[in-house]
Amino acid sequence: MLYLSNKRKEILNNNLAILPSHDTTSLFIDTAFAKEREFKMEKLRNPLLVRNVDEIVNMGEAITHQVECNMFFKGHVERVRIDAYNLGKIEVILGIPWLVAHNPEID
Repeated sequence: MLYLSNKRKEILNNNLAILPSHDTTSLFIDTAFAKEREFKMEKLRNPLLVRNVDEIVNMGEAITHQVECNMFFKGHVERVRIDAYNLGKIEVILGIPWLVAHNPEID
């Protein structure tokens, strides 16, 4: 079970995406999910362009905010910065660096 915490513990279990692609290099949180759960949204000085798998800039908005929070996984806790973006029905995306660092068992 993965938890994110800012003011209170938030459980993520149904809407978590683990994308084992070499192109997914970051952590992402859905903007609406972060706002609904009252995570503090920090504005970036320079927006980040989002690129599709084919390296073309995504037609959607740029990443303009991040969330800083605690991430709990199997007794381990760490402070992380997560890019906020419209992910639709997905709440959080875990990219390759996180997967390599934590080596979770995936069913």
